[in-house]
Amino acid sequence: MQGKTVVITGATSGIGEVAAVELARMGARIVFVARSPFRSDTTMTRLSIANAGAKHVAYRADLSRLSEMKRVASEIAAAEPKIDVLINNAGAFFNAREKTPDGLEMTFALNHMAYFVVTNLLLDRLKATPGARIVSTASDAHKGAKLDFDDLQCEKKFSGFAVYSKSKLCNILFNRELARRLTGTGVTANCLHPGFVATRFGDNNDGVMGFGIGIIKKVGAITPDEGAKTLVYLASSPDVAGQSGGYYYKSAPATPTKEAQNDADAKRLWEVSAKIAGVGA
Repeated sequence: MQGKTVVITGATSGIGEVAAVELARMGARIVFVARSPFRSDTTMTRLSIANAGAKHVAYRADLSRLSEMKRVASEIAAAEPKIDVLINNAGAFFNAREKTPDGLEMTFALNHMAYFVVTNLLLDRLKATPGARIVSTASDAHKGAKLDFDDLQCEKKFSGFAVYSKSKLCNILFNRELARRLTGTGVTANCLHPGFVATRFGDNNDGVMGFGIGIIKKVGAITPDEGAKTLVYLASSPDVAGQSGGYYYKSAPATPTKEAQNDADAKRLWEVSAKIAGVGA
């Protein structure tokens, strides 16, 4: 990773921060997107210690808003002539339905649309970089999920975990269609299940759900260091050079559900997302 540029979202906590610091230690220059100024500064300090010679860069953006997704991706594209790795990792769980200023359901906007918009606006820089990679954090939480294209915003029916599961299904379908579209470009796209990791995941939720997630994390979750291993592997290992369209767990290929392997749904989700965002058509 010496001298390579890695762009990463969701890099100020959890597996994203661990991966960013580890890739910096391996020689990479990190360009990351953060919403919190405090966490951004903390992460920048850790990156500077990991690789003092690299000019790491932090951008501020709220990746639940289409305008912010577009702004920050455009700023990065304008500043970076080449991007070796793009890691889509920003995401969250919301137990109550929230609507963004764009009228989108919050989970769908942050967990799926941010991946879609940022990736599409950085594709030219990735295609200009030999051996470039795109890595997207998905989850085995997609198991049991099915997309209802007549209610992608979950206005008719909302359940926090079910909606989160659908967003992770979206991540895998997005990766599948992205890899298909990148065939012949030299850019690869893979996604992963990091495991159930003890991070800030779910901490934004109050009440019984927030309490329950906290208990589960204490007794059944792996550390962020463990959870980040597959992320770092897909971003850096020569073992996956040229491999694209895969879903990985514990640094090995895994098989997602049949719903996550539905090419027609992957294509349809891409087309719907492109219409919503006005990019990627």
